[in-house]
Amino acid sequence: MKLPLSVALCVLSLSACAQTAPPDAKAKAADQPTAAGETKTAAAGETKAPAAPVPNTPEGRARAALQGLDPTIQIDRMSAAPIPGFREAIVGGQVLYVSDDGKYLLQGSLFDMQQKRDLSQTGISVLRRDELAKIPQKDKIVFAPVGKAKHTVNVFTDIECGYCRKLHQDIAEYNRLGIAIEYLAFPRAGTASQDFRDMESVWCSADRRKALTDAKGGQTVAPKTCTNPVNMQYQIGQKIGLQGTPMVVTREGIALPGYLPPAAMLQTLDRLEEQAKGGGDAKAAGAP
Repeated sequence: MKLPLSVALCVLSLSACAQTAPPDAKAKAADQPTAAGETKTAAAGETKAPAAPVPNTPEGRARAALQGLDPTIQIDRMSAAPIPGFREAIVGGQVLYVSDDGKYLLQGSLFDMQQKRDLSQTGISVLRRDELAKIPQKDKIVFAPVGKAKHTVNVFTDIECGYCRKLHQDIAEYNRLGIAIEYLAFPRAGTASQDFRDMESVWCSADRRKALTDAKGGQTVAPKTCTNPVNMQYQIGQKIGLQGTPMVVTREGIALPGYLPPAAMLQTLDRLEEQAKGGGDAKAAGAP
């Protein structure tokens, strides 16, 4: 999801862009204060409550600065940034750094050269983990090995995506290596597309696993309707920064670099598991 245009244009200075044009003299004269401290617009006869005060805290100022650029901005997560004097905000799956005084904004990766890891992945990994936890297990299409799985990953998938189909062709090998694949829906063409309706039909099928396998094999999807989780999963995919399918995410919220063959995925998951055992923040450092 792209950031609002106002954010892109105002990337160098939030405070400058948050200023609004001065009201014209007539509009200003028409606004008359009342005894209750509210403002009554003479022309429309409307009474407006005073704006809520901005909390005088680093987070409050950072939030106010972002919303001053665009009141419709949805801030999914905000916390202290790894660098002093900044808040880390996640907006539409993108990581932003806003100065505690609300004046400056930085966008992009924050790389720790000593620890050799991308610090900007920590917060978004937490967001991914929290959002994925909202999805009931019954709403996934699961292909798991017999017995206990060594690793489990969530895969946002699309029936039309070439690499999604390639991953599914090797589903038996992923399972043989101990990797459970839990599919989530992300029809790339959007909610108004035939792709979206076909994926709803897959999720509404009596045998979802067979329906998904058939659809990924190029077979026509029989139309079906029901209450289904496709739209919810699609929205979560956008919220956590999905930019392409398949998006493979570990239970810790770490996104793998797109499609990986079975052996390469196992190697990557084993390495992440070792990193997690070795230190506190390593599990959220992101997969190389």
